[in-house]
Amino acid sequence: MLRSGNDTIKGPWPTPVVDAAEALAAKYAGAWPAWGHRKIAALMRGDGHQVSTSTVERALRRRGLLLPVGYRADRKSWAVLRRRVFLDPPTERNRVWQTDFSEFETITGGIWRICAVIDYATKYCLAATVTPTARGQDALACLLAAVQRAERLLALEDLRSDRGELDLLDETTGELLRMVPAPIAVVSDNGPCFRGAMFAEAFTSDDPLLRHVRTRVKSPQTNGVIERFFGTLKYEHLSIPRPDRRRRRARRRSPALPPDLQHHPTSPGPR
Repeated sequence: MLRSGNDTIKGPWPTPVVDAAEALAAKYAGAWPAWGHRKIAALMRGDGHQVSTSTVERALRRRGLLLPVGYRADRKSWAVLRRRVFLDPPTERNRVWQTDFSEFETITGGIWRICAVIDYATKYCLAATVTPTARGQDALACLLAAVQRAERLLALEDLRSDRGELDLLDETTGELLRMVPAPIAVVSDNGPCFRGAMFAEAFTSDDPLLRHVRTRVKSPQTNGVIERFFGTLKYEHLSIPRPDRRRRRARRRSPALPPDLQHHPTSPGPR
């Protein structure tokens, strides 16, 4: 087709191959949202579909499903951050927080759940709540209270201004792309209250302030700061002192040791 002046009109040209693969590629991308177009194309070819990588790329771009540049590098950078949480402990505030629940039994037989959030570097308890349940909404309320407390302590309107930074590297060349803000890693165990959708609301945003990191199963030592906090809290502040009558009666019954054995460990003599 020609315009006046013999100027040729270019495109849009028909794309029957992309049209045929568009719906199927979108289905695969929906099933594997973290995969790029190259892996989607390889998976489709593995299932017997004759598609090229460029065809899948164009099809996903039409549907708005093409992952942004640096997406995989960003995910790998978060994986590095998770490893650093356990292998390279931070020395600055607001880099790693730890949270957990602990039960406390009252003298009348009731049980209360204590949830706390502690900064790893400063060992400062940012929030501690007492509730009758240990659900996701209770954990979320304690976490939000910790954020508000940290903002008040630092006189900040937004705690994001006190975050650290993370190197965003290219996944193929290892080249430094840019520096990105690193969300505060919130370390918890694998309890159901921390794995639910309610608690996950604190980590879903375009610019997240917090990043959830769960410990390995049956590894409470990985969350040791909060575990030690609960132990100290119960032992020094929540325990009720009672006269130890059994110990005093046993002391009256047991004979005193000879003076030469009072400060030295006993050892078996020759038989």
